[in-house]
Amino acid sequence: MIEVLQIITVASAALMVLCILLQARGASLGAGFGASGELHTTRRGIDKNLFEATIVLAVVFVLSLLAGLLLA
Repeated sequence: MIEVLQIITVASAALMVLCILLQARGASLGAGFGASGELHTTRRGIDKNLFEATIVLAVVFVLSLLAGLLLA
């Protein structure tokens, strides 16, 4: 059981880092294609999905760490 939690922890950490790096600070993903990213807008489309995935992965990461501590 501990091994499974360790795999979940490492996988969620790696995916969370990837999701964080894919998010452009202060700009949407459209800024890379020439759109202006200076205005504050609501997250839409892939930006919103990436943001929500980052939150879910962070929760999974913390819960797997806590579960590992409790079972150790």
